[in-house]
Amino acid sequence: MSVVLRNAQRSVPLRRVPLRRAVCVLRAALGASRFAVGVVCAGDPLMRRLNGAYRQRHEPTDVLSFPFHRLAPGQLPRPRCRDDYNLGDIFLGVELIHRQCRDSGEDFGAVLAMYEKEAEILEALSRATGASLRPLTAGLF
Repeated sequence: MSVVLRNAQRSVPLRRVPLRRAVCVLRAALGASRFAVGVVCAGDPLMRRLNGAYRQRHEPTDVLSFPFHRLAPGQLPRPRCRDDYNLGDIFLGVELIHRQCRDSGEDFGAVLAMYEKEAEILEALSRATGASLRPLTAGLF
């Protein structure tokens, strides 16, 4: 299935090809290559609105996810029809992530694809499968 990548901001220059590639690699690593996912790169105003509407926090945030299915962490959906092959949408607050990278000296391009949610995803997957997974970037930042 597809990865739909949309850049909904103009403040931070964004390289879409490496980001799309990283999302595809992550889907494959999680065994979810057959599922579609949407990734929206958003600026502070949109992230502030979404964070306020869905989390009652009126400030920009780094990542918001809107799953298509309600599942326990680490669990993959069991689609009944073609339309169910969808993981949902992920909104990346690229302005905030860019500022955090600039302040910490980290490479924005490398961090954007995985960022801090990588560790949470791997931890949930490890709990569900009994594996001991670690981020590929462990120790690099």
